[in-house]
Amino acid sequence: MRGKLIEVYPKCDKESINGMLLIIAEKVVEEIERGGIEEMLGVAESTPSLDLSEDLWKTVWEVSNIVLEDMKKEEKKEKMKKFIQSEEVKEMCKFASEVGVRGNMLREMRFKWAKEKMEEAEFYETLELKRDEEREGIVEEEEMNEGEVNEYGAEDEVAEMILEEDSFEANIRDYSKLIDAHAKDQRTDDAERILEKMIGKGVQPDILTSTILVDMYSAVGNADRAKEEFARLRRQGFQPDMKAYNSMIMAYVNSGQPKCGESLKCEMEARDIKPTKEIYMALLRSFSERGLVDGAQRIATTMQFAGFQPTLESCTLLVEAYAQAGNSDQARANFDYMRKVGHSPDDRCTAVVISVYEKKNLLDQALDLLLQLKKDGFEPGVETYTVLVDWFAKLQLVDEAEELLEKTIVNGQTPPLKAQVSLCDMYARSRNEKKALQALGIVEGKKDLLSVDDFERIIKGLIEGELVPEALRVHKLMEARGFTASEPLKVKLMSSRATRYQQNSRLGTSAFGFKSHQ
Repeated sequence: MRGKLIEVYPKCDKESINGMLLIIAEKVVEEIERGGIEEMLGVAESTPSLDLSEDLWKTVWEVSNIVLEDMKKEEKKEKMKKFIQSEEVKEMCKFASEVGVRGNMLREMRFKWAKEKMEEAEFYETLELKRDEEREGIVEEEEMNEGEVNEYGAEDEVAEMILEEDSFEANIRDYSKLIDAHAKDQRTDDAERILEKMIGKGVQPDILTSTILVDMYSAVGNADRAKEEFARLRRQGFQPDMKAYNSMIMAYVNSGQPKCGESLKCEMEARDIKPTKEIYMALLRSFSERGLVDGAQRIATTMQFAGFQPTLESCTLLVEAYAQAGNSDQARANFDYMRKVGHSPDDRCTAVVISVYEKKNLLDQALDLLLQLKKDGFEPGVETYTVLVDWFAKLQLVDEAEELLEKTIVNGQTPPLKAQVSLCDMYARSRNEKKALQALGIVEGKKDLLSVDDFERIIKGLIEGELVPEALRVHKLMEARGFTASEPLKVKLMSSRATRYQQNSRLGTSAFGFKSHQ
């Protein structure tokens, strides 16, 4: 500022210049005290001082801005020094040097990483400041983009940066190591991004890379992509080993294609590669869940031929397969076989057999089975009681259903949601409005856990019990969950609305509860 004044007033002595500087300094301090340096600089041009000429005031602000910029640069420089010496940047540089980065390139990357870390820290500081302002009520409605924070580690980040440098001649192993790191944490998008970069630079996946990808797609249940990589392995002349087969079979299992998994198992056996017990059980479970009894029976049989003896779990899965298919005779036959080979049935397996009897309404056979098991010391648990409560509720055996429910409570177990759905349906159909509404309240509190079948059963029961407003309310909850009512239920809802309208009309009231004017 002294230099500027000397240029304008060359004939003034030092004392006069000092006096001018003192006046200018006092005015600047006065403005700073009013609103701070940032605010002062922002409004200066629109509010010139009355004590200084306009030209002089502009000169003051030009010099002040230059000084402020220099201060900011110096502050940023000191801040950068801290980040350059930070442990995280040092660790990244250490890793970079281990993979062959040296000299000027390493220095440039160190500066680049330090700058990125500093900018990241500044971003979070700004974010915290905005959050504080929101809490204090300064910012009422402001959308803040908090950005996306990388979830993977510093080493993966460094490695990817290095691969992007043209001066670093990356080979297939450099890419495959990074793909493997992402694959192990099931970061599919990141792994695929590295794969695209690799192919884009003319590097085709080799056997090791394809094996890594098969494992990754298997873990996330993407059978189509796993199949593509498995086919790539074969084209490269690779004979799948135990690990590759296991990964591909699990990919089929996780995507609900057990038959394709079974075909690969047969291929393994043809090549004298013995499938593990885990593979057999995974296939058996997948067939069982879908009620594919032929497949489940084949797996159980070949499992025995392979030397794996039936366990409680494998027997239960076979019983579940026949239960899913609605074959009560075969479900019971396999249940009896399980007991014959020395496995005591648990609550889950017993509940499965009772449920298949429920589908056929074979109450005598169900009670006979429970009587036999009781002689052997078996005590039904919550799963068996839940099936029985559901069954008795459908038969409108209210007292019996309540008695069974009491037993679960006495045993310290909370009645599951399925039992509450059954009770709601039962009480509604039996015209017990008070208990129906109590059960409905419990069910509505867990509406996010209800299946489409649960919703349909509740609504049908409420309509049957002439609780139409409640049925319509539950139907809205059903639609809010994204479920669509079946055609029979739609007909019932339309019919109930029409009936309600006619009843209200006879009473001189509209469907909305208002008196009609005639």
